[in-house]
Amino acid sequence: MTHPIFRSAALVCCLIAPAAFAQNVSVQGAWARATVQGQKATGAFMTLTAKTDSTLVGVSTSVAGVAQIHEMKMDGNVMQMRALPEGLALPAGKAVALRAGSYHLMLMDLKLPLQKDSSIPLTLRFKDAKGAESSLDIKVPVAQTAPAGKAHQHGDH
Repeated sequence: MTHPIFRSAALVCCLIAPAAFAQNVSVQGAWARATVQGQKATGAFMTLTAKTDSTLVGVSTSVAGVAQIHEMKMDGNVMQMRALPEGLALPAGKAVALRAGSYHLMLMDLKLPLQKDSSIPLTLRFKDAKGAESSLDIKVPVAQTAPAGKAHQHGDH
C-alpha cells in the first residue's frame, strides 16, 4: 500500500506539470486587429518562443465561433492563405513571429466587433515533442496596428 505522503506528492506533480509546460512558451507583443461593425473575421498576432521543441496546435476564444492557426504565403503571383491543421512548429529557442502576411491566428465568425483599446481572451494549445499537451490563457489588446513600445508577455496576463 502506498503511503499517503507519496500519493499527495504524485498528485501535486500531476497538477503542476501542465502549468510548468505552459511556462515553456513565452508570448510577446500579442495583439488583435480591431474590426468595424459587420466585419466577421480578423487576425491576432504575437511572437512565440518555446524553450523546448513544441507545436502550437490550436487556439480558441469566446469572441469567435472559429479560431485557427493560418499561414499566408506567395504561390507564384498569388497570395494564398490556408489553415495549418497540424499546427505551427516552435523550434526550441527560436522566436516564431505571427504577423500579418505570414503566420497568424485567424478569428472568424466574430460574435461582436473588436473595439480598439479593449482586450480579448485567447487560449493557446501546445504539444511538446513527447506529445504532452497544455494550454495557456492570455488577454490580448485590440488595436488598429501593432502596439508600439511595451511587449506583452504571458506573465503580464
